[in-house]
Amino acid sequence: MPCTRAGAEAMLGVVVAGDEVGIGNLSKVDHIVVVMLENRSFDHMLGYLSLVGGRAEVDGLSPGLANEYDGRTYPIHHLDTTALGVDPDHSSSAIDKQIAGGAMTGFVSSLADTLTARGVQGDPAVAMGYYDGSDLPVYDHLAEKFAICQRWFASVPGATLPNRLYALAGSAAGSRDDVARPRPPLYHKASFVRHLDAHSVTWRWYSFDPGTLRLADAHYLLGHNQQFAYFSKSGLPWKTKLDLAVNANVGSFLEDAANGTLPAVSWIDPAFTNFNPLGLPINDDHPPADVADGQDLVLAVYNALASSSAWEKSLLIVVYDEHGGFYDHVPPPSAADDDPEMFGRYGVRVPAMVVSPWIEPRSVTNTVFDHTSIIKTILLRFCPQALDRPPDSTDPLWRFHPAQPQYLGERVARANHLGELLTRDVHRPAPPRDALLQRASARAQPPEPEASIDRPLAAVPSLNDLQESMLAAARELRRVGHPPDRP
Repeated sequence: MPCTRAGAEAMLGVVVAGDEVGIGNLSKVDHIVVVMLENRSFDHMLGYLSLVGGRAEVDGLSPGLANEYDGRTYPIHHLDTTALGVDPDHSSSAIDKQIAGGAMTGFVSSLADTLTARGVQGDPAVAMGYYDGSDLPVYDHLAEKFAICQRWFASVPGATLPNRLYALAGSAAGSRDDVARPRPPLYHKASFVRHLDAHSVTWRWYSFDPGTLRLADAHYLLGHNQQFAYFSKSGLPWKTKLDLAVNANVGSFLEDAANGTLPAVSWIDPAFTNFNPLGLPINDDHPPADVADGQDLVLAVYNALASSSAWEKSLLIVVYDEHGGFYDHVPPPSAADDDPEMFGRYGVRVPAMVVSPWIEPRSVTNTVFDHTSIIKTILLRFCPQALDRPPDSTDPLWRFHPAQPQYLGERVARANHLGELLTRDVHRPAPPRDALLQRASARAQPPEPEASIDRPLAAVPSLNDLQESMLAAARELRRVGHPPDRP
């Protein structure tokens, strides 16, 4: 059953000794909502706050930061477009070059190598570019009204899927790069969601494409259909209402928020492809996606939550899976892990904002977080006993039972949780959002016609690895009988 404050403190005294206040703060929330976007660094998205935003307490960009390459200096600079045509390499070998042993001086040279290898024209200076509040009005608002985690690192100095595995299961699958498999699920990891099921904690996975949980944990590849839902069935609130070929009986995040029926845990996947049934543009922020569309998505989540009856007991986490090859000046520290040789270091710092009526405005924390902090926060709030190491956790029959919850390992056990941010004694009302909604409405475009997932991959230009995985997952789910009108 979901935990109480006293139960959490009693059961986790060893794991989080001396953190009774922080643990108790988690009892202020009954709904945790997670949005994980793609491939941007902290300095790239939030570094402007210290450079031009008057926020000296933020460890962001400062004048003079630069990389050297081929006899030329490449300084930080404001980007003149929100839709980049360049997608920097974020494989493990490229990231090792970017980090440069902690010097953080290899971002430009890495992108130059990538452009050469791909045989495309492009300016490697893009790696040093940043956005500001005029480009990212939603983040500017959230940073002003709520909290920034300025020491949130990707879990792995590697690609998308290993980082998302850490967010779901507390570990990757033996590689810092995406593992190609002939068909979904791409991985067979025991996710934290199994613990929620085992302790009768409500949850729902909201998405545009097939939910990433289906690709990571084979137990959820098929079925569990009431726990998977679309983000919306009628477009974003400020967009034209669509006539959609989705199951009218399946709820959506926007409906659940409006109806006061949000579960304890909501995970929201962005639109990784433009083949989603809603016909909405890619809004995951993975280049060449326009970050303005990502702003629309985050605004939709925030506005729905802030307008709902759940607001007074809510916690929203907005974070990125990894840095995508864009510059950040803070070296990643070492990390506790069950496989320290492969995963003993965090990845590059990523944007992370935490929203709740229990958070003071303009909060900035220097506590080190990574994606396992999401797991730690969720389990500590709703089923803290799941964080205990079971006595039979080394039994191979126990470990590989197809539906059995598993101990989530050293990284989760040692992760910091977000209770320290919930410091207010009284919750506060949601800040006004009219200006943000008016701006989003003004730039809204009619959605593209629905695209078919049955188009051959050869007809779709420039698919990234994750997009190919999502399309393959959709096809495989259909092949094995998953209803095509459900996510």
